Amino acid sequence: MSFSIVYLVNRLFYRVYFFFEHWYWGGLRFFVRTTVNALESLDRYFALRVTFRYWLRPLYQDYSAIGYVLGFIFRTGRLFAGSLVYLIVISIGIAAYLFWSAFPAYIIIKGFFNF
Repeated sequence: MSFSIVYLVNRLFYRVYFFFEHWYWGGLRFFVRTTVNALESLDRYFALRVTFRYWLRPLYQDYSAIGYVLGFIFRTGRLFAGSLVYLIVISIGIAAYLFWSAFPAYIIIKGFFNF
């Protein structure tokens, strides 16, 4: 009789541990993977690393003063817009994970205190 109670308590703790491991660690991996995939697909459009590398070079290899000025202006705008979009995507990923991680606590509180 006592062995079955010990076994059931052991399985209960194992299942609770496995749930939290799956929910938080698995959720973190999912949200990081999804956010990185979104950033990679956006990088095909913004190409921040390449744009930053050629930031002070003339646009379309036009080595006149206008090419240098327009290259600086357009690439600076592209760097700013790309950085802003990346920041928004990363913020959405973090907010989604925080919502995901707070959900079990919300369910437990709502179940116990029903307010």
